[in-house]
Amino acid sequence: MGALAGLLRAAGHEVRGSDEAVYPPMSDQLARLAIPVAEGFSAENLDWGPDVVVVGNRFGKDHLEVAAAEAKNLPLSSLPATLGEQFLADRTSVVVAGTHGKTTTSSLLTHILLGAGRDPGCFIGGVPVGMGQGYRLGTGPEMVVEGDEYDSAFFDKGAKFLHYRPQLAILTSVELDHVDIFPSFAEVKKTFSRFVGLIPDSGRLIAQSAPDVRAVAASARCPVDYYATGTGEEPDPALAWEAREAVYLKSGRVAFSIYRHGEKFDDYEALLSGDHNLANATAAIAIAATLGVTADAIRTGVSTFAGVKRRQELFGTAQGVAVIDDYGHHPTAVANTLLGLRRRFANRRLVAIYEPRSATSRRKTFQREMVDALGHADEAIIGRLHDPSRIPPEERFDPGKLALDLHQLGTPASYLDDTAQIVAHTVDLARPGDVVVIFSSGAFDGLHDKLLVALGDAVRPARPEHLPAIRAILDEVSLPADVATDEVEDFLLLESDHRPTGCVALARFADEAILHSLAVRPDVRGVGYGWMLADQIIERARRLGVRRIYLLTAAATDFFAEKHGFRVIDLSTVSHAVAHSRRFRVEQNQSPVAMRLDLG
Repeated sequence: MGALAGLLRAAGHEVRGSDEAVYPPMSDQLARLAIPVAEGFSAENLDWGPDVVVVGNRFGKDHLEVAAAEAKNLPLSSLPATLGEQFLADRTSVVVAGTHGKTTTSSLLTHILLGAGRDPGCFIGGVPVGMGQGYRLGTGPEMVVEGDEYDSAFFDKGAKFLHYRPQLAILTSVELDHVDIFPSFAEVKKTFSRFVGLIPDSGRLIAQSAPDVRAVAASARCPVDYYATGTGEEPDPALAWEAREAVYLKSGRVAFSIYRHGEKFDDYEALLSGDHNLANATAAIAIAATLGVTADAIRTGVSTFAGVKRRQELFGTAQGVAVIDDYGHHPTAVANTLLGLRRRFANRRLVAIYEPRSATSRRKTFQREMVDALGHADEAIIGRLHDPSRIPPEERFDPGKLALDLHQLGTPASYLDDTAQIVAHTVDLARPGDVVVIFSSGAFDGLHDKLLVALGDAVRPARPEHLPAIRAILDEVSLPADVATDEVEDFLLLESDHRPTGCVALARFADEAILHSLAVRPDVRGVGYGWMLADQIIERARRLGVRRIYLLTAAATDFFAEKHGFRVIDLSTVSHAVAHSRRFRVEQNQSPVAMRLDLG
């Protein structure tokens, strides 16, 4: 709904909204767009006289604002109907559907098309890191849409993606999910079959080669190209697209090759970790090639894609403990994420904290499967069931039983029904080098922030509300403090003793970047915070696929050379894109000595 609000605003409409609770990253996005959001519901929220009221699918006919809209004779619409009518009628609709991988695959495809100069539109349920928002109006012919199988509204129980007019589509997977609306797996497959049947004869479906997906794809009228991650000794010529020869590099990147009908198509490197993301990348490459994107543009797009917020996202680091935020709530997604993190953070202890929050995860449907999924962690902490009153007692998931089953099968696990207890327990067990991944489809009572604060000396990606603190730190050490609002996400912020203490930033230009604004408050200099910030921003650069980091400095050449491996270079050797950027000119006015670090 937040992405739709942004898309409608970009198209020139006045938009307002109501919700019970809005949390980052969507709350940040809506605030930047100056879209008013009423916290709580009231008939008065409609007094401004909208032309149409878009109703979220969690609300029924008796909802306060629904009743008020009908009393005012205001027409009701659903999110997918509004999207289809307003934005897809005159575009090439490229819909990414499936139980898993929709957000990542649609984000990667959009990133590739953007880099190729296609100026696509997009509508994505998450927030791609490189875009900062999940929607884009665009002027190009393609509109990439994340196609959700959940129902549309109380007055339209059909799946959302049935409104999306697909001309090209990806089907990543078909599994039982959303058990609150699908009584059986057969109903899930029937809904996906209706979706693929919408693709016209002239269109194309890119489908993962799995039995249940193939069964659904049989309903398609259009040509179907199957893809997979290869495991056999030789490429499979029956597969239209196959990812093979994956090698996970020391940098955390994965190198792999794509074969098309058994013949080598191209070689790639990606920042994504895990076999499931390798499959997602294969599907995005296949659609991009189908759309005629050049090989160079596809290769560059894959190598520079930095992921999606709340999908294996590094929320912050404190006392050497990395805190990862992940939206996973289905056992398959949780297992895939943990296996991916195993590769990304090799030889580090993995602690999983899980909140049963979504409509499906609060039910006992996957009670047993979640034991297997969380068993991939070294230790697990299970939180309380979110809002159990909405689930009949006999259908409820049992978080205590999950912890007991995990423990009995060899994975140390605890059930803690209070956020403060979870924080205290995690602080007690965590040690430097550990990776703590928090699985929740909501805000989890602010657990991520509370944990970083409790661990201490937290370094985290900056948010818009941190901008005044960043400017104050830079001003205090006489560095340029004219940081633009759209630059805040370039920054990492260090917090010590419950106050902002230092900052550093990375301005990216494809696979190059400028390290700038490294600053620590004068009263805490000498305790190693500068080294900590530099280490973290260089590690961030590696995760984002940066190969060369530039910086300009006059007084710290020895620090950057000895501690981090930078070397002094001639200013004339700086790349054109970096040298002509606003940030480089700002830094050059302050510091004439250029240094560079090659990350490979």
